[in-house]
Amino acid sequence: MSGKPSNSTPDRDVTRDRGANPLPERQPSTAEDIADFVAKANAISPFAQGSKGRLIFALDATMSRQPTWDMACALQAEMFREAASLGSLDIRLIYYRGFNECRASGWISDSATLARLMGKIDCRGGNTQIGKVLAEVRREAASGVRAAVFVGDAMEENVDDLCRRAGELGLLKVPVFLFQEGHDAAVEQAFREIARLTGGAWSRFDPGASAQLRELLRAAAAYAAGGRDALLRLSRNDRGAAYLLGQMK
Repeated sequence: MSGKPSNSTPDRDVTRDRGANPLPERQPSTAEDIADFVAKANAISPFAQGSKGRLIFALDATMSRQPTWDMACALQAEMFREAASLGSLDIRLIYYRGFNECRASGWISDSATLARLMGKIDCRGGNTQIGKVLAEVRREAASGVRAAVFVGDAMEENVDDLCRRAGELGLLKVPVFLFQEGHDAAVEQAFREIARLTGGAWSRFDPGASAQLRELLRAAAAYAAGGRDALLRLSRNDRGAAYLLGQMK
């Protein structure tokens, strides 16, 4: 990819809370906080009748991802096409790169708009910011987010902190589908645990394996648009869907 996001790019800085103050250090939860959180989690129905599917599509845009970035940009259209056959789907793009840069788009309802937005992003060196991605998914849970997809090749954060955030998403019934590029064993272990705690799934894809990643993204879109039943139907003729479904609780 070439070029930088223009000033007109409809995104916001995820490192800031609601665009104002930096995210505060997390304080220990009180008993009342926990009771309120569990009550809200139990009240959420992620697949309410007639509701529109919402999926968060998160990408590691650090320099190591440059070789497969174009492929990910092209394959995002598959998610929309699969969702169109099941109902409707809105996608919010999140990406991180460089020094402490993590941004989220608004909700996008067509593949052309998402493609244009992704086309403004180039990869830059930096550390992973998966914790910010999970925190953003947590904030959007009340707005009807049904699932999140994360595509990346590294994990350079405190895994216990990531697992805590993942556990919260599990209580809220928001599965995370993590697609790992490469064969790093420590990354696989962390991604698998995040998937387990959220009720999602993990899969590896090889660099340049566009067909493999296409199947996985299509399966995630099917779940976000139509739930487990839609994923089950797709799994009868789709290896990616069958693989993900086999991991989900």
